[in-house]
Amino acid sequence: MSQKSSVLFVCIGNAIRSQMAEAFARHYGADVLIPASAGLAPAVNIMPLTRKVMLDRNIDLGDAIPKGLHDLPQIPYDIVVNISGYPIPPELGRSHREWEIRDPMGGKEEKYQATASEIERRVVELLIEVRESRKRKKASGKLN
Repeated sequence: MSQKSSVLFVCIGNAIRSQMAEAFARHYGADVLIPASAGLAPAVNIMPLTRKVMLDRNIDLGDAIPKGLHDLPQIPYDIVVNISGYPIPPELGRSHREWEIRDPMGGKEEKYQATASEIERRVVELLIEVRESRKRKKASGKLN
């Protein structure tokens, strides 16, 4: 069986955007990704509207809680996606992506829905990229 790629999504509080990204990656990409998420300054709880808009998409965040970078295994992730808008330590991962996605904190449900749609689109694009890369590696004999 082929090894999956680890991906870390980082935002500020790990209460909205990075939780959404992790959940979409888990939902759509469990075959190729091991997703995680964290916040630079973790919130106390995941925002209720985060849970609601994800449930609207049939994705239950279950017992997920906000986590900080220090709460995760200290490994270099294959891909790190920074959604925070702030610098993050380069040693977190081998490949870094910057996603500029507005934080809907304090906004109405429509803002959360729009944020979820944007994150979902970007996660799907990332999955396409990862799957294409795996196909190329497999074709060249570099992936078992």
